[in-house]
Amino acid sequence: MKSANLWVRIAKRILLLVLCMFLLSTVVFFIARLAPGDPLQSFYGDALELMTEAEKDTARERLGLNAGLVTQYIRWLAQVFQGNFGLSFKYKMPVMDVIQPLVGNTLLLGVLAYIIVFALAIVLAVFCTLYEDRFIDKAICKIGTASYYIPGFWLGVVLVLIFSVNLGWLPSSGAYDMGMKNDIGNRIEHLVLPLIVMVASHLWYYAYMIRNKLLDEVRKDYILFAKAKGCTRREIVWKHCLRNVAPTIVSIMAISIPHVTGGTVVAEAVFNYPGIGNLAVESAKYHDYNLLMVTVLITGIAVFIGSFVAQTVNEEIDPRMKEMESIKW
Repeated sequence: MKSANLWVRIAKRILLLVLCMFLLSTVVFFIARLAPGDPLQSFYGDALELMTEAEKDTARERLGLNAGLVTQYIRWLAQVFQGNFGLSFKYKMPVMDVIQPLVGNTLLLGVLAYIIVFALAIVLAVFCTLYEDRFIDKAICKIGTASYYIPGFWLGVVLVLIFSVNLGWLPSSGAYDMGMKNDIGNRIEHLVLPLIVMVASHLWYYAYMIRNKLLDEVRKDYILFAKAKGCTRREIVWKHCLRNVAPTIVSIMAISIPHVTGGTVVAEAVFNYPGIGNLAVESAKYHDYNLLMVTVLITGIAVFIGSFVAQTVNEEIDPRMKEMESIKW
């Protein structure tokens, strides 16, 4: 019975994923094509100025841009179901061939930043809760707030000037040096500065949220009973409060996926890091519709999977959520 219910829930979530991706693709498809600009400029570059109107019309027909928007969307969907995501106008090659070499770079940067941000956020939040309203707590809050409002782009430029230009300790761009793709040490050197920018831009935002949740938990009635039993504040925070706040932390981690991973766009732009974040910006800038669609869908799938994993973990932490889920369905 439990196995059957599990498969039903999985099937429903897969259907929900398909529906969400369909709606997302529809919105992005029409908004992108309604934006001002000519995708032929991306495909032909300066040669477009030398083309006659008849040649432009022929080019649009060859690229499938002459039909109505609804017809274009239906054609695009039909190609997607056949595993063909179209041609990149800027790179003049299949979209997946453009994206495939860059996905690993973005995943490495985004996942590492995500893990570091929440590992440090939880530690900082617990530390501030243990020393609430003391000097160290107030100092961390002020420094954290100041760091959160430092623009990531500006911080990245400063780090490049200090550690790359002046000191020469770390590389200023790229994911690795020429011919050193499989060198782990070289990869780490190129990740240090982008990771600092991403962590500094997001750490305190989530640490402060978790800190406030822990402080709310510390003030609940059952804490008085724990204190009466002789539990220290450290034991109360680690063993009781953190465990009860865990579902909230997992939910925060789920909804933060687009926020944290979205920071890769800034990091990739500042450090010229080859990834799909930078690629998404380029595809929007050059009206490379097919490339833009795939980069957005990849992000949407990541967010949905993150939410699905978070809900599953929450159900394991708090069985009452599983009961509510079964009632809802």
